[in-house]
Amino acid sequence: MKISKQIVLDLNSNQLTTFVGPQDQHLSAIQKRYHVDYFLRSNVLEIEGEKSEVMEAIKKIEKMIQSIRNNESLTSKDILEILHHPTTAIKKHVPITYTFGGKHIYPKTNGQEELVRAMKKHDMVFSVGPAGTGKTFLAVAYAVSLLRDNKIKRIILTRPAVEAGENLGFLPGDLKEKVDPYLQPLYDALNILLGVESVEKMLEKKTIEIAPLAYMRGRTLDDAFIILDEAQNTTDAQMKMFLSRMGYNSKMIINGDITQIDLPFNQQSGLLIALDLLSDMEEIAIVKLQFSDIVRHPLVSKILKRYEKRRKQ
Repeated sequence: MKISKQIVLDLNSNQLTTFVGPQDQHLSAIQKRYHVDYFLRSNVLEIEGEKSEVMEAIKKIEKMIQSIRNNESLTSKDILEILHHPTTAIKKHVPITYTFGGKHIYPKTNGQEELVRAMKKHDMVFSVGPAGTGKTFLAVAYAVSLLRDNKIKRIILTRPAVEAGENLGFLPGDLKEKVDPYLQPLYDALNILLGVESVEKMLEKKTIEIAPLAYMRGRTLDDAFIILDEAQNTTDAQMKMFLSRMGYNSKMIINGDITQIDLPFNQQSGLLIALDLLSDMEEIAIVKLQFSDIVRHPLVSKILKRYEKRRKQ
């Protein structure tokens, strides 16, 4: 059954321009996704189509309006996320922190919200899930928020020097220089949140430290937020070494994707061993993100599901 619904857009002129998008791109995306027609007159938007499609389109439009009010922006990436994530996803309230450009950062899915709650409540959190679920970015964002509030003195980011089918041995430089390209996602997140110049200054002052996992041995890390990325590629000994670096007034976030283990076949992942060994400790949170938490292009989720199905078979 076809119906027609009207929505009064309580937006100022700048917000309305953002809502519509360049050359009506945002509304066209709604039209294409739900096979509806739209008519915009002043600040009244009319949606026509099959009842179920119209009602879903309205839910997405409400999320678009909410995003504009929260962030005062709406990009093509935001539109993709809104259109392809469940309408039951969490409502945005308190931001985690803000980017260098002033845009507020919110968790975008129920799984991400669970991860943020876990980081606030626990000193040690294992965050496990497929690529694109925001594990690294959310951990860095929360670390930056604590640094800005002077609740910690430094951020330490690390990962094991394990190649995804490549050989680091032929690259020039010492271990840190060889592994730096593999740490680029951490640099990218910091640059978005703090700006390139601020990150460079903090790296010089050791307020932020980015290093391969081997550099953590023998250290005790107090007043720090420590993030271990690509934890699925740690050995049992490396994971034990890392977890024992934790000092007073510190938090540890261990990120990993158990579907992308690059260790030799005869070597068990330290992440898998730790998850099994520590799963019943109340002081430690284990958050398992799902394919529905992927916030990259919707194709990524579909592709990774196929690979996971093949892995299980």
